Amino acid sequence: MDNFASAYLAASGRSALATVAFIVVGLVLVGGLIWAFRLGHKIRQSEPAPPKPHEQPRMPASGRTHESRTREPNEMPQATDTGERLTPHELRTTGSRESADQRRPRWEEGSGGSFGSGGPGAG
Repeated sequence: MDNFASAYLAASGRSALATVAFIVVGLVLVGGLIWAFRLGHKIRQSEPAPPKPHEQPRMPASGRTHESRTREPNEMPQATDTGERLTPHELRTTGSRESADQRRPRWEEGSGGSFGSGGPGAG
């Protein structure tokens, strides 16, 4: 009986120690989260406020500047007739170039738009 009582007390002591350790770790974590939130709030307060609507940049009266609307793909260079494949350094650096026709593309009458078919509701 003496062995059982001493084993029970030893086990309960370890359990109490583990409980205290969990509580301390939990309090440290909560304290760290509160500190991080307060630090973030302090940094946010020191930053300048976002611009008001009347301070936003406006488009010039002459319209958009330096804009390329239409691009077309570059032609893929072909390998020689010897059957060797092209290596990456033989390819161009960009996949597209400005189109000669810079008119804005328009939808054709009766086309279905982005879905392509028009469907039964297209009139």
